[in-house]
Amino acid sequence: MKDACRISAEALRVAGEAVKPGVSTLEIDRIIRTYIEKQGASPSFLGYAGFPASACISVNNVVIHGIPSKNTILEEGDIVSVDVGAYYKGYHGDNAFTYPCGRISENAQALLDATRESLYEGIKQATAGNRLGDIGGAVQRYVEARSYSVVRKYVGHGVGANLHEDPSVPNYGTAGRGLRLLPGMTIAIEPMVNEGTYHVRVMPDGWTVKTVDGKLSAHFEHTIAITRDGPRILTLCE
Repeated sequence: MKDACRISAEALRVAGEAVKPGVSTLEIDRIIRTYIEKQGASPSFLGYAGFPASACISVNNVVIHGIPSKNTILEEGDIVSVDVGAYYKGYHGDNAFTYPCGRISENAQALLDATRESLYEGIKQATAGNRLGDIGGAVQRYVEARSYSVVRKYVGHGVGANLHEDPSVPNYGTAGRGLRLLPGMTIAIEPMVNEGTYHVRVMPDGWTVKTVDGKLSAHFEHTIAITRDGPRILTLCE
């Protein structure tokens, strides 16, 4: 699990280095796949439920599940969410990060900062004995205090031998409610935060999810292990 998460984290870092004006999202996807396969792993997303690429790459008002394309060319000022997983020796790692493409607006940077920090607020609550509502409640409070909204339709999840496992890990909720967290659990916490309303819509391709109001969205994710010594972030580049 540690190795799968390390490969996922490194693939995400390599992807971030490729986020530049003039680069297509398909090119970034190829870079990700090449890196993962060179490590002896395979992309978790490729072929998952029919998904046609190695990573989800979502630009600006695309919340999640953006399909990489040669026709999607990054421009200065875009924000680019990259979600990537690696499967290695029977286990998955899963992580996401929203990167600035060149110089971005103050509003966009504020959204990225708030979403990233909300992830860490959730991680702080991922301790043995706490409940899932402690994680979601912490994320929601942080986000809404800054006048953003948390996507409800899509949530985090367990991760391990399968890419998506029980339990679901919402980014909203009530502290003290929900499943109790126990040592040995491995979960993906992944706030999806919108500049406007939390409502989203799925495009005709069946994958791409956009904000209904056309406003920006950001997405950050780590795979976490629940331990007796507190939360351990597995998808960190060391």
